[in-house]
Amino acid sequence: MTLKELYLNMGGDYDQAIGVLRIEKLVDKHIRKFAKNDVAGSFFAAGESMDPVRLFETSHALKGICANLGLKNLGGIAQTVTEEFRPGNPRKISDEEVKQLMDSAKNVYSHITESIAEYESAGEQK
Repeated sequence: MTLKELYLNMGGDYDQAIGVLRIEKLVDKHIRKFAKNDVAGSFFAAGESMDPVRLFETSHALKGICANLGLKNLGGIAQTVTEEFRPGNPRKISDEEVKQLMDSAKNVYSHITESIAEYESAGEQK
């Protein structure tokens, strides 16, 4: 599996990742690190506790990582949560809707990490 095929499989935007990181070797390096990064775990933990400060901080961090790596689906969810819990912004969605977003994020994250694991096991290093 090539890096482009990985992006196609996981619903990512390869061109966005290249636009940010500039060379395929760096995209490869950072996408491999993504599943090992604890930001998503912290985001999901914040969703369990519904701590507004932690939800803002972790969703904002995850949003940035996703933007850099072209992970639009997960990044879009993180963006929604970021704006929902941004200090000073009025809440627009219920806690139940936030929990549904978190469930969607977990599913998307799981698909991404499974795709990355498949990519790594294929041994492609482009």
